[in-house]
Amino acid sequence: MKKLLWLIAVSLAAGGLALAQPKTMPAYANLGVTAGKPGGSLTLSLASAPQTFFYYGAIDSAIQNLANQMFDGLIEYNLANYQIEPALATRWTITNSRVYTFDLRRDVRWHDGRPFTADDVVFTYTQIVANPEARGGDAANFDGVKIEKLGDFRVRFTLPKPAPAFIHYMRLPIMPKHKLLPFSQEGGKPRAEINTAWPTNVNPEEVVGTGPFRLRSYTPGQQVTLVKNPNYWKRDAAGNALPYLDQVQYLIITDSQARVAQFLAGNLGQINITGAEFPDLKRRETQGASFRVVQFRALFGSPPNLSFNYNAKNPELAALFKNSDFRRAMQFAVNRERIIEDVYNGLAERASYGVAPLSEWYYPEVARLQGRFDLNAANAALDKLGLPRGADGIRRLPSGRPLEFTLTYGSNSAVFTAIATILQNDFQRVGVKVNLQGILAANLLGTGRGADWEAILLALGDQPDPELRTPIWKPGGALYYWHQATQPTTPTGQPQFNNFLPWEREIYDLWERAASTTNFTQRKALYDRWQSIAAREAQVIMIAKEYAVGAVSNRYGNYIYSLGVIPGFNPLPLMFQR
Repeated sequence: MKKLLWLIAVSLAAGGLALAQPKTMPAYANLGVTAGKPGGSLTLSLASAPQTFFYYGAIDSAIQNLANQMFDGLIEYNLANYQIEPALATRWTITNSRVYTFDLRRDVRWHDGRPFTADDVVFTYTQIVANPEARGGDAANFDGVKIEKLGDFRVRFTLPKPAPAFIHYMRLPIMPKHKLLPFSQEGGKPRAEINTAWPTNVNPEEVVGTGPFRLRSYTPGQQVTLVKNPNYWKRDAAGNALPYLDQVQYLIITDSQARVAQFLAGNLGQINITGAEFPDLKRRETQGASFRVVQFRALFGSPPNLSFNYNAKNPELAALFKNSDFRRAMQFAVNRERIIEDVYNGLAERASYGVAPLSEWYYPEVARLQGRFDLNAANAALDKLGLPRGADGIRRLPSGRPLEFTLTYGSNSAVFTAIATILQNDFQRVGVKVNLQGILAANLLGTGRGADWEAILLALGDQPDPELRTPIWKPGGALYYWHQATQPTTPTGQPQFNNFLPWEREIYDLWERAASTTNFTQRKALYDRWQSIAAREAQVIMIAKEYAVGAVSNRYGNYIYSLGVIPGFNPLPLMFQR
């Protein structure tokens, strides 16, 4: 996978645009894809109810799942090798590493029949993505970017400086200007008004995309129904219209065990499962159950980490949590090997920061810098910090109060519950009392971005290029939740550099340089240095990187799950009911 998804400067259509020509999908024979038959329906699950039907109106896994079936980006990933290839753009050129020019597909219509044009692309990026008030936008990465319409089917992005990962941002879903203009600054509204578009009680006819399915109905807290877009712009390798399925239903099932039970009862056609659930389902498969279970090392996916709140309300805990020596001490008490074996049944590996061990960006020294499970080392490090044990075995803070904190975790996740329990028990063995607080996993990120927590188990997704995780791992970023004092005080402001720890400033400068370094080897060295600092300082404590594990009913064909599904995405247009 050398240079996988590295900066791609391509011209994919020779001799001009082909008019009224849908995209023909690759055959994907190596993935077992065959020509499907039209018709049928598929029922999937969502772990939480959608907060909105507007992709950029919230950071929400449910709408991410749905949006990837209803909308498209300018580019997409090849499902066999995850290289970038055309989607709503038919071709593009990159000049001087700063000027990106895209030719757009001319045969695409929105679900309501209106034509897709350059106006929609310019509107999406200027009014939504680059809008600092859009909750799910990405204004920081479009600061200073000039976005122009060069014709009805051509757009140009001019960057203030080279940004080798910029092409990946063209995967963001394009929105319909004719529907969303009234909610935008261009339409005369305050910038924050865009977040009010398409609430969950919206008329489904208003929610239009270019994707393979469109919204039919929503029963609050119960299910979302999507139906086939008969005018979708893709064809299979044989030229047949996609998608094959007539309908996709999503049942809202918050409990992971309940999802498995619904799958075994035949009420769900496919589920993503954990290593903990793998043995039972695999045993059933070998005994003749009418489904199959697959597993792969994952490029995508979200490894859980343990974060301490550097700005905890309790000042003694905040001072301790901000101390790298304390975090390193606690890292010695994290038994990753046990978690991998007992929780994931061996279907996981050590995790790094923002990139998977399978990725070309992974820095192998991270595992050594993270250290191994060693309670003696943890005890010695905590002793050195001047945290003596009391008569009850619990260590004491300088004030004499017990060293205890609350660990927030997703109680409806069997994996998070098991990890939290292991951490609680092992931390007790080094004199640290942990009180567990379970909440819905869907609420973890929102809780982490708030102020009312002390420690939290949260999973953040890996991406094919570290730059795509800038809001998380670059100090001061919108999702740099464990040290919120570094974040800007206004949406368009600068990070609060005066609150940076010295090593955070070093990481920040590395990210600044990497963002405009076009030489792969030099850029890789910068990201290696970032990962080594993050591991050395135990910025957060990475737990494990789970393999991609899924189960699908034999009633369905063309199920693809290699390398781990792109977050929120299943290649549903190719799936069919037998």
